Amino acid sequence: MAHSVVHFEILADDLERAQKFYGDVFGWTFQAWGPPDFFLIHTPKSDDPGIVEGALAKRTAPAGDGVNGFRCTITVPDVAAVAARITEAGGTLLNEPMEIPTVGKVAAFKDSEGNEVAVMEYDPADRRHVKD
Repeated sequence: MAHSVVHFEILADDLERAQKFYGDVFGWTFQAWGPPDFFLIHTPKSDDPGIVEGALAKRTAPAGDGVNGFRCTITVPDVAAVAARITEAGGTLLNEPMEIPTVGKVAAFKDSEGNEVAVMEYDPADRRHVKD
């Protein structure tokens, strides 16, 4: 497992708003755990071997002044449908879903807390993201 992503953390100004956003868009649920203002993220179970554990935590400094991270990409079965749910849930699309030849369709967005995230609908012929 060397060099594998095993955990992600979303920092939020408004934890309730962020939980609603990610619940509405992806069906994620949240469980209070550990320190105050910290929640485990439960993503829907599947046979996808790429699932990693996540957390939602209270941002301790204003966006841009505190922790700077990297953009995570979430796999989805239909990027256009998810893009519609993103805007319905209060997110902002940064680009319309675009095709990456031989890879799939991708769209970037800002969540309800101003974090940049991406969603990817992989081309079924592209097996680079699948662990055999």
